[in-house]
Amino acid sequence: MMDILHQVISFLVETIGSLGYIGIFALMFLESTFFPFPSEVVMIPAGFLAHKGEMNIYIVLLMGILGSLGGALLNYYISKTLGRKLLLKYGHYIWFEEEKLIKMENFFKSHGEISTFNGRLIPVVRQYISLPAGLSKMNIVKFSIYTVLGASIWVVILTLLGYFLGSNQDLISEYLKQITIVTLVTIVIISFIYLKYKK
Repeated sequence: MMDILHQVISFLVETIGSLGYIGIFALMFLESTFFPFPSEVVMIPAGFLAHKGEMNIYIVLLMGILGSLGGALLNYYISKTLGRKLLLKYGHYIWFEEEKLIKMENFFKSHGEISTFNGRLIPVVRQYISLPAGLSKMNIVKFSIYTVLGASIWVVILTLLGYFLGSNQDLISEYLKQITIVTLVTIVIISFIYLKYKK
């Protein structure tokens, strides 16, 4: 099992190395859309390549963040232009009536910034947080700023894991779990403070 894992890691490192910075952008773009592609398999190997001196860590970080923003903007525009029409037409098939849509839009208009920022830090949610933002027609500048802020934190964490731990998959998995837990706890605390402030 470990041999297969090391082979996969080696393949990803070689692939990202051959595709270069454009490859990082493209893969992170995919990761931020509907494509189920984990950012861990992009940014951690990229960080390792930066450690080996084969890539510039600052350009790696920039490409990762820009790719995340690009994919998020694609989801945002799809949701903004088609989402409401599709939900109103077919939503009743999945028990999603217009009343629920209006509530969701109102919630996001009031709390869109914190929702976008937090969503970018939560696994699985980060790919889809752009959809309610598009549905509620959240200000595109605010959406971009909070997307970049949230995405930057995650991209930096993954890149530094690859940079300092290299190909030690056991240590990476252990630290990634711990970081995810700490991140989720931090999100809960930030959300609590935010709601108290809003009240």
